[in-house]
Amino acid sequence: MKYIKYVDFKLGKIGIVEENGKIVKIVIINKNDENNKNADDFVEKDTKLLVKAKNELEEYFDGKRKEFDLPLKQEGTEFQKKVWNALSKIPYGETRTYKEIAKMIGNEKASRAVGMANNKNNIPIIIPCHRVIGSNGKLVGYALGLDMKQYLLDLEIKNK
Repeated sequence: MKYIKYVDFKLGKIGIVEENGKIVKIVIINKNDENNKNADDFVEKDTKLLVKAKNELEEYFDGKRKEFDLPLKQEGTEFQKKVWNALSKIPYGETRTYKEIAKMIGNEKASRAVGMANNKNNIPIIIPCHRVIGSNGKLVGYALGLDMKQYLLDLEIKNK
């Protein structure tokens, strides 16, 4: 059974999804995209973990939390897991390019594959794929939308 808890913030509402005692997904509720299509498949419930996750996300949006302390589980290839692990090491309020992430995981020529792994990240914000930018310093490709990416980066820079 998958459970969901909602968090309201400036840009809308997000859902945090738990399955078997781990956070498995973040969904943006106010968007009509792939990330949101299965939101009705979850049962709304206040589990201990979801309440903790909601509190941590609210603290993040208030600029008081810089790191999350939640058990996560994400299905993916070994390559994707390496990328997601590397994303989690980008410090709060900082960015890295896709190429820098590729170098971090030992595959300097895998910039595009890093971008694809970012796109498959089901736990955005907590696994901070929003901190990855193009080599020209511009915001590119974010599954939750570039407005959300800019909002998250601005939030972190302001509260660094």
